[in-house]
Amino acid sequence: MKDRLKIAVLDMYDNWSNEGMRCIKQLITRFLDQDGIKGEYHIYNVRANAEVPGLEYDIYLSSGGPGSPLALGEAWEDKYFAFIDALFAHNQNANKKKYLFLICHSYQMVSRHLGLGSIEKRMSTSFGVMPMHRLEDGQDELFFQGLDDPFYAVDSRDYQLIKPNWERFEELGAKALCIEKERPHVPLERAIMAIRFSDEVFGTQFHPEADSSGMLRYYLMPEKRKLVIENFGEHKYYEMIDRLDDPDKIMLTESVIIPQFLQHAAEQLVGVIA
Repeated sequence: MKDRLKIAVLDMYDNWSNEGMRCIKQLITRFLDQDGIKGEYHIYNVRANAEVPGLEYDIYLSSGGPGSPLALGEAWEDKYFAFIDALFAHNQNANKKKYLFLICHSYQMVSRHLGLGSIEKRMSTSFGVMPMHRLEDGQDELFFQGLDDPFYAVDSRDYQLIKPNWERFEELGAKALCIEKERPHVPLERAIMAIRFSDEVFGTQFHPEADSSGMLRYYLMPEKRKLVIENFGEHKYYEMIDRLDDPDKIMLTESVIIPQFLQHAAEQLVGVIA
């Protein structure tokens, strides 16, 4: 392969201590270490430094992050949405497309920006390793191939995408792929947990980058264990620990969704099949 893939990571954590960036960098490094694939990645500290990449990259991953995904009037927001609009505009006409993966905070912000539904604060924080139930359009989703239905992923959020604007989905050609845990006996809307925004843009409200071993180390730390039990209870803590150690849950999800996104993007861009 003559071409080198250029990957940009949009760090949305605002210098907040997290596991997400470590996991994203780990997945990209594994991808670039494959035979037949050459490339490099650069990180942009979007919220803390108001850094946003241009369209010189091939593949973009925009992370989760703390705080509200609603409009806050901060300097970086206009830059971020200008980048999003520029990427969609580029893909309408260009032969060589740009590929973008949106995670949690980024997913919520872009869903709001595009008018796909309502972003609202949850009654309580969703936290743990949760089931994701596929919708009709998610049954044959390429990036879900190899996962069960439901499949499991790390969920950690105070906000949610609900009340979908189906007319806007139709206008954009977007598809809602899965929802959070189905609870028919609870009279609350289920959050939409993944969207295929276009052929090139994909996003999840959960954390497909989370790896089992790192998360397990993190939550076995005494101070993290204490914090989780104080906020969510002992039962929730041990349920999460059990699910982190299950090879059919987040171990599987981490090995499938983002790796398949990266591989698919590479194949479309340079014809690489590792």
